[in-house]
Amino acid sequence: MRRRESPSSPSSADAYQRLFESVHEGVYIGRVSPDGAAASETIAANAHLRLMFGFPADPATDAPRPFDPDRFSDPQAREAFFSRLQRDGSVTDYLLRLRRADGSPMWAEVTAHADAHADGGLHVASLMRDVSERKRLEMQARDLYHQLLQAEKMAALGQTISGVAHELNNPLATILTWAERLAKHDVSDDTRRGLDTILQQSERAARIVRNLLTFARKRHTTRTMVDLNAVVRETLALRAYDQRVSNIGTIEALAAGLPQVFADPHQIQQVLLNLVINAEQAMLAANGRGSLIVRTWYDNERDVVILEVSDDGPGVPDDVQTKIFDPFFTTKEVGKGTGLGLTVAYAIVQEHGGEIRVTSNEGRGATFTVEVPAGVGAMKTRSDAPGATGPVTSGSLALVVEDESALATAVAEALADAGFTVDRAGDGEEALARVRERAYDVIVCDLKMPRVDGMAFYRMAVEGAPGLAQRIIFMTGDVAGTEAERFLEETGCRWLAKPFRLSELLRVAQGIVA
Repeated sequence: MRRRESPSSPSSADAYQRLFESVHEGVYIGRVSPDGAAASETIAANAHLRLMFGFPADPATDAPRPFDPDRFSDPQAREAFFSRLQRDGSVTDYLLRLRRADGSPMWAEVTAHADAHADGGLHVASLMRDVSERKRLEMQARDLYHQLLQAEKMAALGQTISGVAHELNNPLATILTWAERLAKHDVSDDTRRGLDTILQQSERAARIVRNLLTFARKRHTTRTMVDLNAVVRETLALRAYDQRVSNIGTIEALAAGLPQVFADPHQIQQVLLNLVINAEQAMLAANGRGSLIVRTWYDNERDVVILEVSDDGPGVPDDVQTKIFDPFFTTKEVGKGTGLGLTVAYAIVQEHGGEIRVTSNEGRGATFTVEVPAGVGAMKTRSDAPGATGPVTSGSLALVVEDESALATAVAEALADAGFTVDRAGDGEEALARVRERAYDVIVCDLKMPRVDGMAFYRMAVEGAPGLAQRIIFMTGDVAGTEAERFLEETGCRWLAKPFRLSELLRVAQGIVA
């Protein structure tokens, strides 16, 4: 027996209409011209499709035509989509980059069926899903993966550079110390000019090696009293060549007598590098050249040290300023940046109890301002040793522990000229035998040596004679190595970074025995 519908039951058409409008995906039915020559005709479009494309939900208003040429960011993508649809008759979860009504981009997954129409067009029925948020998360995940790969690459590069730096700094230290010793003798003017050139170029090479180590090596966070002006100079030295060949002029306006800040110098340098490189890229993209101003000063009323980086680039629009420090936000082309540089800078400044902000008028450049509290007190550093400058009391006994014979000779002879009686040892094992035989007033020891290195020598020597800890001066060509750095911090030992001036070594040594 056939069941009869009650008069109040909805018709099938009404039921289908409610289903059509309640689907949480965009539904489109219409006639479309694959080559875009003829205008599309929308037969039906549900409310969700209208909202997806930024149209009013009211069916009485104009309906979206999602497959029109002006909806596609890439005309070739439209051609490929319809070629596939015509060939196969249908597509499933086909990814398209489309435009909303306001022109903003959108990623959509399309499932569609098409039949050929008599006029040469296609009759298309499709479901469309907005997957823009999913794509954004996928791109973030991809960027994080590349960041991880880059971090691993930089860690490996840091280890390589660390070894290379040690090998370079040893001969540089030898050249520098011998040139300095020779310069103290009576020589002709031509010879003195040559020695001065050797000293200057050796120090230049040493700065290059130190800058490479600072930039490439990932280090654990260590805060100390930092001269911000020195960090600025070192950082700008890293960028000097790139700026010169890119027609970017840089002005340093660094305040004299600037108070030190209690900070991690490598993190502060990372902040400045991010700001400088961002400014360079903005100026080059807009003008093909540029002018950069880096300023420092002290605000006495608020007791903060201020770093300011200004450029004459295109500036930062107001709507961008509010989110410029957000993770993954970038205005650069795809592949030109991850949107993490300023986020990292912001986090570092916050961790140091400071503030970072941007001020800009669009088209008239931008200024990034970093404020950090001025440091209070003083931390023990390698240059804090007492500063006696006169000759030492005759009879002071020194031990030089160094496996590089030429450097050991230069250091030993310089100490002897200053009045020390000097012994030498080629490694830590030989040095241990020496300290068991004689009581040394000063021990100048390399950190990295074969057999027993400087760290092992220190632990064994100090175990038997704790007083030696205050009489050891370490030399190292690789203070950026985390193990060496941690050792020097934990022991509080005096140390000199190779290559060093003999006058600096003598100042520290004379301070120990004064």
